[in-house]
Amino acid sequence: MNMNRLDRARRQVVMGLLCAGLCMAMPALADGLDALTQFMKQARSGRAQFSQSVTSPSKAGQPPRVKTSSGSFEFQRPGKFRFDYRKPFVQTLVADGQTLWLHDVDLNQVTARKQAQVLGSTPAALLTAASDLESLKTDFVFKTEPDRDGLQWVSATPKAAEGQIRTVMVGLRATDKGPELAVMDVQDSLGQRSVLTFTAFELNPVLAAQAFVFRAPPGVDVIRP
Repeated sequence: MNMNRLDRARRQVVMGLLCAGLCMAMPALADGLDALTQFMKQARSGRAQFSQSVTSPSKAGQPPRVKTSSGSFEFQRPGKFRFDYRKPFVQTLVADGQTLWLHDVDLNQVTARKQAQVLGSTPAALLTAASDLESLKTDFVFKTEPDRDGLQWVSATPKAAEGQIRTVMVGLRATDKGPELAVMDVQDSLGQRSVLTFTAFELNPVLAAQAFVFRAPPGVDVIRP
């Protein structure tokens, strides 16, 4: 065997070993429901950057309106999460396990609601409220959807027909540490669509307890509907 053939043979062996290693590190999951089940079991906490686009239905022949925003996101089971919106407006949304706080800096206003009353059938419940998928089946019907865009998908439809959410599509990405959250695509009962795309996702980071503690700044109006 000449040197060129030997080099090619070596490269083929190396590539074969790399592919085998990747296959071992990233075990195949049967479908989106399998991926979500594993994510729910594995992810006790998480941190990511997010971008969000909200598309309102068209009215009177006008094209749909699209609003975009971005920021950072953290969650910790059970029942705690934090969204820090940085663009285009500064807002903070914190669930501390008892109360859901929304701080709108421009309005100089904080809205506080009892968490149990507002999160039962919302997308946030998929991330933070339950310890496993089985406990969510009380409120949601889950269905595996076809893979696309390099992600595995599952739909979640609230059982409560009178709720604000019509359906949630969850896209998960396979990694060597297990499935990670990539996209949440939410359709509400008024025809509005909200797509959250997560990047730089960290699985099970150690998060400071203070991240989920909210105190209204001095002089801010606090509304409790």
